[in-house]
Amino acid sequence: MAGFEGQRVLVVGGSSGIGRATAELAASRGAAVTIASRDQAKLDAAAKAIGHGAVGRVLDVTGDEAVEGFFADGAIWNHVVVTAAALPAGPVREISVTVAQASMNAKFWGAYRVARAATFAEGGTLTFVGGLFSQRPAPGRVVQSAINAALEGLTRGLAVEFAPLRVNTVAPGVIDTPVWDGLGAARDKTLESIAARLPVRRIGRPEDVALQIAFFMETPFATGMVTYLDGGAAIT
Repeated sequence: MAGFEGQRVLVVGGSSGIGRATAELAASRGAAVTIASRDQAKLDAAAKAIGHGAVGRVLDVTGDEAVEGFFADGAIWNHVVVTAAALPAGPVREISVTVAQASMNAKFWGAYRVARAATFAEGGTLTFVGGLFSQRPAPGRVVQSAINAALEGLTRGLAVEFAPLRVNTVAPGVIDTPVWDGLGAARDKTLESIAARLPVRRIGRPEDVALQIAFFMETPFATGMVTYLDGGAAIT
């Protein structure tokens, strides 16, 4: 596998889940990694676990001033990865407009803010993490579907406008991350049931998504792409 020696990588949402796995992979290949999220304690713990000199910086992507202030130091990044928090699930008539707007602000506008504020090195990449519901909507997932579809549109537009910067999105299916912990005792059985219906017969892991993100970082011919990494869910 290629390395990232001498390259600076920023992972927004890097204190857990897919973001942390991405940070760990990049750091293990020699990158100088910075992880960012809203919780300093989680950042400190994650940076220590990642090792390789990884550092954590607080960033709240829901506000213009916070994002602009984060990038005001003029740091130049080789690769920026923007992962996102969980989006609300439930029928449209039960999810208030306020909650839907807050979710759009966090995931879509958060990605937009980072994209417009960050400074990239020549040959750099910007990678977003979307979701399969953009192309496979389901009852109770309308908000997720709409937001992820908007993120894919942003990806394609930025790939043209920011060229030659390469901009891509990976859209995972079901991934075993802390977002499932809210199910409590039903967590493992729920994931096992989903895995049994997938052609790969297992749930995705954060490391699977991290490998796809690394592919986008390393591949100079990849831009404007949306890759659905779903274990075959879209064909079942």
